Amino acid sequence: SMPSEMLLKIFSYLDAVSLLCVGCVNKHFYHLASDNGIWLKIYSNCFQPKRTVWGSNSEQTEAVSLGCTALHSRKPGYWKKEYIFKQIAAVKARVMQLVKPVDPYTGLPCRNREAIKVFDLSWIIVLKDKNGKEHIIEKANLSFKDTSVTILWHSTSWPRLDILSTLKLFGVMPLLPDQSRAANKDGPRQRSLIAEYHLSKLTESSVTLGADKLVQLFNLNPGLLIGLWKDKNEIAFVTASLHYHQLLERSILGSATVEYTLSPHKPILDDIDPEYGLHNYNLHLDMHGGNCTFLCGTFKNLFCRRDDIENEYLRLTVVSLKDNTKHLPLTGTVGFSWETDVFKGNVKGCYVMDVTLLDETGKPFWCFSAPASIRLSSRASSLFDYMGHMYTTDYADSEGKICFELVWLEETKEYFIVNLVLYISIKKVNKWYGTNY
Repeated sequence: SMPSEMLLKIFSYLDAVSLLCVGCVNKHFYHLASDNGIWLKIYSNCFQPKRTVWGSNSEQTEAVSLGCTALHSRKPGYWKKEYIFKQIAAVKARVMQLVKPVDPYTGLPCRNREAIKVFDLSWIIVLKDKNGKEHIIEKANLSFKDTSVTILWHSTSWPRLDILSTLKLFGVMPLLPDQSRAANKDGPRQRSLIAEYHLSKLTESSVTLGADKLVQLFNLNPGLLIGLWKDKNEIAFVTASLHYHQLLERSILGSATVEYTLSPHKPILDDIDPEYGLHNYNLHLDMHGGNCTFLCGTFKNLFCRRDDIENEYLRLTVVSLKDNTKHLPLTGTVGFSWETDVFKGNVKGCYVMDVTLLDETGKPFWCFSAPASIRLSSRASSLFDYMGHMYTTDYADSEGKICFELVWLEETKEYFIVNLVLYISIKKVNKWYGTNY
């Protein structure tokens, strides 16, 4: 019942974040909280006009300098949108500054943890049921590795799996991060869609990675792991693995409805004859499960020749069966550790694989973080140096494949990597270099 003029006077004392919150109360408050006069004042205080206006009262003159005519000629909410767009542009510029420093060890941005803290970045999953209702799961635990961050969600109120249609993974940050640091979690936030997964017939269409006494693990590409309770076939937890390469851009700079599109790579000038092949590539490989790391290593000076093309792939040999001096042990018992508020467990043979392949200039060429599992091989071992069963583990996407062969040593209770090969798609190589293999 309060007159609009009085409400406008009260709203004029609010800051930008409070105005956005007030606008969510009802339609009447929304229109009043979008008043051009209020937002013009906020805009002019934050973004100084380019031209200087001389006068005794600089604050009032400054507002007038932006134009009384502009104030009345603009559509309602114009200066609110302008203010928000400029703030978002400033955030994008800060993101690009933070990702510039590169870790010489991995070739990736080295200030990811700092950026996550600065922007108050978090991740949520949104489950949509077949009736269109959304269920938001926010509580998450983060685990940082050299080249990735693993996010674990668990809840006591998951909706039933049989009524769900899709799962969306979002990066979330305050709409105005500089002003929202002291605000509560209910302040205005923006979402950036990272990936969308279809859950219909999950147990039939997804890859089964393994199980323990309580849960069964299913893999959804890219990088999503879903744990289902064995008895009830309901969700126990969800884990996402995000590689540091383009992590901030995908988590911050996208929209709520469309996945962020990575900037296209401009082919580098390469005057080397394609017959020479690929040389001086470096691979950084992490294998981990929860808090345990089984392997963390860098392999330098990888190469392949034109003759190494096989079935539309170029082959980069990292560890060879023939050279037992480079065979590698996996530290500890390989398994994926999980926990909820009540239960915890470990699924043996499952882990998360982080791959960072750098080209000869040190730029990330092929990067991913994804769940994987170790399986018994059907091929008998032909190695005389090892007495044990052969196992395999692999990963594939549109850009390449990575294949492992391992031997299990019963005496020492450990796996040894005896063969490790990367297969890079010829299409990927041709697009990267602008050549024709």
